[in-house]
Amino acid sequence: MSSSAIAGIGTDLLQVTRIERAYARHGERFVRRVLGPDEQLVHERRRLRDPRRGILYLATRFAAKEAFSKAVGLGIHMPMTWSRVQIVNRRGGAPEIHLAGPLADWYDARFGVAHVSVTDESDIVAAFVVVEARPVP
Repeated sequence: MSSSAIAGIGTDLLQVTRIERAYARHGERFVRRVLGPDEQLVHERRRLRDPRRGILYLATRFAAKEAFSKAVGLGIHMPMTWSRVQIVNRRGGAPEIHLAGPLADWYDARFGVAHVSVTDESDIVAAFVVVEARPVP
């Protein structure tokens, strides 16, 4: 377990209907914009098994990315883009944040480990992100 200071905290609460409407309006274009490549594969498998699970997966990832952007103080502005942040599950099921491209470089120069928690209910999802300060050598 890490003992670094907290550099940022972000949270997001989202009504699932917001994502349902966006998906109904934009379909797979919305999925490709919000999800990274690994997330898109998981979303597709879940959506094919149960369309509702696909929507909830999309909603939790959207909320987690919003929470992450708040924790690092960027909002959805460069180098932060939706697809450069992926929320993937470890083997045991716990979510973790994977960053790519210029966002990964920007983040690594400023912060330490990022922790994420997501939850979903029938009509609402929530995400919470804690970002540790960069360790001092």
